[in-house]
Amino acid sequence: MHRAFIAIGTNLGDRKRNIEFAIKKMETNQIAIIKKSPSYSTMPYGYKNQPMFLNCVVETQTDLSAEELLHAVQKIEKEIGRTKKIRWSPRIIDLDIIFFDSDIINKPDLQIPHPDMQNRDFVLKPLTDIAPDFVHPVLHKTIKELLEQLTS
Repeated sequence: MHRAFIAIGTNLGDRKRNIEFAIKKMETNQIAIIKKSPSYSTMPYGYKNQPMFLNCVVETQTDLSAEELLHAVQKIEKEIGRTKKIRWSPRIIDLDIIFFDSDIINKPDLQIPHPDMQNRDFVLKPLTDIAPDFVHPVLHKTIKELLEQLTS
């Protein structure tokens, strides 16, 4: 059984419903939800001229490999209506694997830990709510320490 953290973001349509639907879809795709953070309304990242996001993080357990999990979340994104257009553009749903166990994976289509998560308060804040003592396998700091570093 693997432990994975997945960030969920949405800024189109019924944001709360989009998150709930994504979680339900995960649960029917061999991804068990262990914990869910509160959802936070956040400013857009990158391209600013778009609606506010609603973000949360879920802790999951799965028998899927990291690559299989990536394919599963991409399939869920497509089923919900996600289309990949411009980087940082508005999206109905965005599912990002932040951590997969304490693995370090660097492939063209899969980077774990998520390469920019330590600079994103909309990932760190909800992650701190559910796993403050989880240690980043590359930076060797806890999630709580990374959030404190970002906000100081």
